[in-house]
Amino acid sequence: MRLVRLGPAGTETPGVLVDDDVFVDLSDVTPDFDEAFFASGALASLATIVADRVSAGRTEPVGDRRFGAPIARPHQILCIGLNYRDHAAETGQAVPTEPILFTKAPNTLVGPDDDVLIPRGSHKTDWEVELGIVIGRHSSYLADETEAEASIAGYVLVNDVSEREWQLERNGQWSKGKSAPTFNPAGPYLVTPDEIGDVLDLDMWLDIDGTRRQDGSTSTMIFSPAFIVHYLSQFLALEPGDLINTGTPPGVGMGRSPQVFLRGGETMTLGITRLGTQTQRVVAHPAAVG
Repeated sequence: MRLVRLGPAGTETPGVLVDDDVFVDLSDVTPDFDEAFFASGALASLATIVADRVSAGRTEPVGDRRFGAPIARPHQILCIGLNYRDHAAETGQAVPTEPILFTKAPNTLVGPDDDVLIPRGSHKTDWEVELGIVIGRHSSYLADETEAEASIAGYVLVNDVSEREWQLERNGQWSKGKSAPTFNPAGPYLVTPDEIGDVLDLDMWLDIDGTRRQDGSTSTMIFSPAFIVHYLSQFLALEPGDLINTGTPPGVGMGRSPQVFLRGGETMTLGITRLGTQTQRVVAHPAAVG
C-alpha cells in the first residue's frame, strides 16, 4: 500500500493511493497516520478496508490536492551518517564500523513538494536524497534483524537537507546543521514493505535545476535497514511512527570540488525506485548571506 496525507498543511486527510491520481479517504478510520495509528496495529487491516472501498467505488481523484508528509510529526527523527561506502569515500572519511547516529528536530518534517527555506546566515546548505524507515511498533532491545524487519511499517523518500558549516565546523554537533525548519521533506507516500521488493536494490537520484547531482543505489549501503533498526533498539526505544533517515549516496554539494551549495532560487528534484519523486523550490531567507 501507499499511504498518503493530502490537503493543506496541518489539516491533511489520511488515505491510500490506489492509482497515481486516485485515492481512498480513510479519515473515518483514523484521524491521522500518527503514533496512535501505528501503535494500534490498524495498518494490518487497511488492505481489506481499501479493497472493499475500491470495489464499492468509494474512491476520489487526487486532483490538485497538496501531498503532505505521509506521516504526522513523529516522536523523533533519527539519522544515520556516512552509511554509503561511496559517500564516505567522497568525503574522505573512513567507512564506519558501527552506525553513526544523530538526531533531527521533528518539526523539520514537511511535504515532498513544499518549499525548502535556507536558514538565516547559511553559507553551506546542502542536499541529500535518502531512504527513510518508518517504525510500526514500540521497539526496544529487539532480538535480531528478523524482529527488526517486523517492526518496520514502511519506507519513504526523504531529503535530508543539511547546513554543512553548522554541522561540521561548529564543534561537531551534527544536529545543529540538520534541524532548521523545512529541512526534512518526506513523501509523497509511505510504501509498505510488501510493495518494495529488495530494499537493498533501489535506485536513488537527485537533480538541481535539471542537472543530475546524485545517482546511487541502496546496494552500496553499509548498514541495512533491518540492521539499523535492531542496532538502534539496543540504545533507545523506537516509538510507532518514528522516522529513521538512513544516509545518502555520493554527489552532495559538500563532496564536489569546488564545493557547491544552495543559495536560493534552485529547484531540487529527487526520487527512489517505488517511493515516488519530490520537487522542492529553494527559497533564500531574507537575511541569508549570498
